[in-house]
Amino acid sequence: MNYIFDGTFTGFLTAVFEWFDRKPGQVVLKSIETFQPDAFSESFTVAADQPKADRVWNGLQKKLKKDWQRVVYCTFLSELSEAHDHLFQFIIYIFQNSVGAEKNFGNDHVIALAKYAKSVEREKHRMEAFIRFQKTGDGMFYASIEPDFNVLPLISKHFKNRYADQQWIIYDLKRKYGLYYDLHTVAEITLDFAEEIDRKTPQAIVMDEKEELYRVLWKDYFKSANIVSRKNTKLHVKHVPKRYWRYLTEKQL
Repeated sequence: MNYIFDGTFTGFLTAVFEWFDRKPGQVVLKSIETFQPDAFSESFTVAADQPKADRVWNGLQKKLKKDWQRVVYCTFLSELSEAHDHLFQFIIYIFQNSVGAEKNFGNDHVIALAKYAKSVEREKHRMEAFIRFQKTGDGMFYASIEPDFNVLPLISKHFKNRYADQQWIIYDLKRKYGLYYDLHTVAEITLDFAEEIDRKTPQAIVMDEKEELYRVLWKDYFKSANIVSRKNTKLHVKHVPKRYWRYLTEKQL
């Protein structure tokens, strides 16, 4: 049987609750965005229910330490269909066994979660390192990103602490939502871009008049500090993969 959920963490946890409530046997979890119906399997659509989701999460907190609670959340944020299914089976496995079952690396789902969470954590650290803000004409600092995984929930605390004295927006163009910090709290937002505005690099009409000067000064500094004789492109690309260069001012023409 296929269990179809709405793609949210609440919906995912509700699916776990429904499995234990209904005991349907072997289930494959699919998000509504990736599910393709067929004539040979049954499907059950899960309606997201916060109280049910809370009961599952509270139960997991009693079974797992904080590091594995984070592994669970990071695996969910990978947004990969196979990762979600492994996560679903892992949680069932955890509830059906005694405390400490997550240490059994002979279990396929335990191994899978460790791998997916590691990939998401790596993407989180790279976003924290490579995001570059541009100052807009109204004093707001703006950055657009397109990460492989949905890491915005993981980087919120880092940027709130690091840039506590300035208003900023980090917008995920792929997932069409962002984070907005107003000097007090961070909130999730969605933006409607005008047709004439470049989402990745806003045009000069919306940028602070000194922004281009700062960009030129930074490129000049980077160029002057670079030691050509010590250039090691292979090592550089290993630490700063090319797919992240679009975020770096010094890499832009």
